[in-house]
Amino acid sequence: MNKLNPEILQTRQHFEILDGLRGVAALAVATFHFMEIVFSDYSKNFIGHGFLTVDFFFCLSGFVIAYAYDARIGEMGVWEFFKSRMIRLHPLVVLGSVLGLLTFMFDPFGGHPELYSAGKLALIFLASVFLVPYPVMQDRAFNLFSFNAPAWSLFWEYVANIFYAIILCKISRRWLLVLTGAAAIPLCFVCYRAGNLMGGWSGGTFWDGGARISYSFLAGMLIYRSNWIIKNRLGFIGLAVLLLFAFIMPFSKWNWLTEPAVVLLYFPLLIALGAGANLSDGFKKLCVFSGNISYPLYMTHYAALWMFGNYYFSHKPGPGQLTYVIVISIVLLIGIAWLAMVAYDIPVRKYLSEKRKRFFKLNA
Repeated sequence: MNKLNPEILQTRQHFEILDGLRGVAALAVATFHFMEIVFSDYSKNFIGHGFLTVDFFFCLSGFVIAYAYDARIGEMGVWEFFKSRMIRLHPLVVLGSVLGLLTFMFDPFGGHPELYSAGKLALIFLASVFLVPYPVMQDRAFNLFSFNAPAWSLFWEYVANIFYAIILCKISRRWLLVLTGAAAIPLCFVCYRAGNLMGGWSGGTFWDGGARISYSFLAGMLIYRSNWIIKNRLGFIGLAVLLLFAFIMPFSKWNWLTEPAVVLLYFPLLIALGAGANLSDGFKKLCVFSGNISYPLYMTHYAALWMFGNYYFSHKPGPGQLTYVIVISIVLLIGIAWLAMVAYDIPVRKYLSEKRKRFFKLNA
């Protein structure tokens, strides 16, 4: 067994503005999920391109993974890299699945758990916990993970991490550039064929998720390895506004052109700008909180969306009441995400990390 220095497990300093932008994107996607229930016609949805947050997450992930692990994965090894990613990501995958099961079983506004046997529900739940795609629930729109719909992007995140550890961490920047350019082709094809880049979350659009992460993850890596860091004075607020423009741009027949342009060019540009922007002291705490809350919010919010959908279709609230319900719901979901972070995610990750470090010390 290789004798590894426990210090190799320490994470590197974060780009705080990029953390803040991750939080903005998480809030945008939660808002989008509420609004898509209300407006099935996305052209009437003020944040009709909120689904592009996932592509921003993928690109940011490629940048962060390369930044955090390129210099140390050789010493760390593939297996320890996988442990690091599992400790970071999987506790909230489990919690999101538990919340999804509970809201399905005890939704006060509707749902039909009686249509499923205990064995079927257990199988669906386990598939969600272990990220095994299992799109079998028609009343959940055949999501890959019925009890935790956003987990589809985590599935592809894990796939990208596997490729990174085995192949991508070893290739030269030149080959990375070639792969990134090649990955743009299926991305554009998927968007042209479907008319948008919304797919990846369901059984019928499974491979669209592969096309979406392939380009964006590679592009994020390329930005870091090429040192495409653009110094600027836009600050957190300026970059947050620019990011929001991508989500609120009009949803139209030209999506097959505008959406690839955003993913291929605009998001990588924002990450290059975010990595090079100066952060004023007044926004530092906001960015740190925003970054910390982003993943818990993303992985826990959708359990409430099914209840909201049943409430909306059964009670048919008016515009005023609906606005009130959505705003209050988002505030509550941020609170739930914070609670999940401090009472569950941080303690679990701390326990697992300390146990892992003790193992290293015993074997050093």
